Amino acid sequence: MEVIMTKSTVSDAVNIKVTLRHSNNHNNIEDYARNSVQNLMKFYPGIMSCHVILDHQKNDFEKNKLAEITVHVPQKDFVAKEAGVAYEPAIDNCIEALGKQLQKYKDKMQ
Repeated sequence: MEVIMTKSTVSDAVNIKVTLRHSNNHNNIEDYARNSVQNLMKFYPGIMSCHVILDHQKNDFEKNKLAEITVHVPQKDFVAKEAGVAYEPAIDNCIEALGKQLQKYKDKMQ
């Protein structure tokens, strides 16, 4: 049985959707993901929406927590994927990669 939970919230006009796959309800990790995504606004204030997918892989015991974050800006999407032993470092690595991508895009647009 596959468990998928999705919640959307709109804060500061950015729609942030968090989907948990193969996992029970984890409000703490969901809040952590939302707060982390909010930090991307400092790199590029024109973010329209974000989708965070947190997936627990049962067949991999080493790095079985997957984080995938998609950021939508006008006419472009940015995606980062990371696996880790816990969701927090995987999310942090995605945010770091997306921050670089957004900064590069912002510099190119100016």
